[in-house]
Amino acid sequence: MFDDEELEEIRRAREEWEAETLEPVLERHGERSERFATVSNLEVDRLYTPEDVPDLEYTEDLGLPGEEPFTRGVYPTMYRGRTWTMRQFAGFGTAEETNERFHYLIENGQTGLSTAFDMPSLMGIDSDAPMADGEVGKEGVAVDTLRDMEILFEGIDVSEVSTSFTINPSAPVIFAMYIALADRKGVPREELRGTLQNDMLKEFIAQKEWVMPPEPSLDLVTDVIEYAAAETPKFNPISVSGYHIREAGSTAVQELAFTLADGFAYVEDGIDRGLDVDEFAPQLSFFFNSHNSIFEEVAKFRAARRIYARVMDEWYDAADPASKRLKFHTQTAGQSLTAQQPLNNVVRVTIQALAGVLGGTQSLHTNSYDEALALPSEQAVRVALRTQQIIAEESGAADIVDPLGGSYAVEALTDEVETEAMAYIEEIREMGDGSVRDGVLAGIESGFFHREIQDAAYEYQERVEAGDETVVGVNAYEIDEDTRPEILEVDETVQKRQRDRLESVKRKRDDEAVESALAELEAVVAAGDNAMPAIVDAVKAYATMGEIMQVFEQQHGSYQETVGVAY
Repeated sequence: MFDDEELEEIRRAREEWEAETLEPVLERHGERSERFATVSNLEVDRLYTPEDVPDLEYTEDLGLPGEEPFTRGVYPTMYRGRTWTMRQFAGFGTAEETNERFHYLIENGQTGLSTAFDMPSLMGIDSDAPMADGEVGKEGVAVDTLRDMEILFEGIDVSEVSTSFTINPSAPVIFAMYIALADRKGVPREELRGTLQNDMLKEFIAQKEWVMPPEPSLDLVTDVIEYAAAETPKFNPISVSGYHIREAGSTAVQELAFTLADGFAYVEDGIDRGLDVDEFAPQLSFFFNSHNSIFEEVAKFRAARRIYARVMDEWYDAADPASKRLKFHTQTAGQSLTAQQPLNNVVRVTIQALAGVLGGTQSLHTNSYDEALALPSEQAVRVALRTQQIIAEESGAADIVDPLGGSYAVEALTDEVETEAMAYIEEIREMGDGSVRDGVLAGIESGFFHREIQDAAYEYQERVEAGDETVVGVNAYEIDEDTRPEILEVDETVQKRQRDRLESVKRKRDDEAVESALAELEAVVAAGDNAMPAIVDAVKAYATMGEIMQVFEQQHGSYQETVGVAY
């Protein structure tokens, strides 16, 4: 964007400024630190000028919003057309309690639902299983059968609302329940909108909730992607999730690189399945963390779009612009929240949410200030939602498309994040002899991802303990006052009520229909065919989550037995 003569002139002016203006100030006062860095320990310079982006080509590297390489946003008008989807995470107790919270959030202006499940549901076991004892409804809603799904969405028009489901090993069963619910309500499947997390690769990399080994888990993910492309074209069958990678302790670059590598692995698996990339890629979605270093996060989001557009074009021959348009959900950083002085978390979440908006997210969840202590209270949830609404309606951040685009600092950081992330992706691709999918599977097997994340987490904690990284209220500005807020606690009767409903469903259902549906599912799984149609049929017969998932575990073996119980 600048020719050599202009760059030389800028260089001379900077050198003159450093000698005549900066140095005297540094000699008298110095600076707060000898080194400045992001949360990820990416060093940042004092000042950025065109010298830091000498090779920036506007059309090729930035472009215009809604056009490749989508650096400046995936839609031409972005939030001037409509704001991002405000999607607060909700789920606890039984379906009744969560349904009540859903209605509360909708009444307070939430524009999309996001469902949290309890650990038994996440792991594909029923509430009456021995392993579920003490965990039913504790960190999310308990869902055992279609009956729970019916109660969960009572009074909610699923043709009008966009719903997200944060669940992975048992995601196909939850997806089947939602489809069955729509069928029962007479809602055409093509009208369903929402997102299923369904990202098993990141489970083996970071979150560690699994049932089957990696390869059959990947096969089942691709079953869902293939089925959704044919049946639910407005529903995202996967949310490739970097959020949990970051929560495990990765840097921003690692989060971006490992997430995109997982995404490309799913693309390759779909292509190997015989699908045309443009048949399913437009329905892929992503999920990123937003941490405290605002400019690093904005750079990460912009670099993500640029890398994705180019790789989908050059490596996978995507022709449809929608296949190259990276759409993503953002959640503020849970691991940044502190139990000490919890109201400080309101400020952290605001900064992180603003970074997501300035970075061009499509939907956003803002964490509640009390989440380091317990499930969010209604007051805390309302403050979190109001934070988004104030950013959207009062700050002006939603009025300009890519408002930080063209900033020398942001463009330099975007280039740096892109370069470092691509180096990781190429390394993973080499591990798979040219296949990103095989490289990801090899990296899981060898422990590559675990080591990289573990080293980054350890290095960060060392900086916190040494005081090089300030955490307000934890290692600086501490107080002795007890500032713990009132917290939401799950009623101890939840487990009994949920188990009673499950027992009632089992007693009233047609056992022959259940047995027939499960036998058909067993045959489909053994044959290696797409399992989703058979799962939908089993769900409609009121087969339980545990009964359905047991079919897959019996066919493919238990990964817990191989590497230890995940939960």
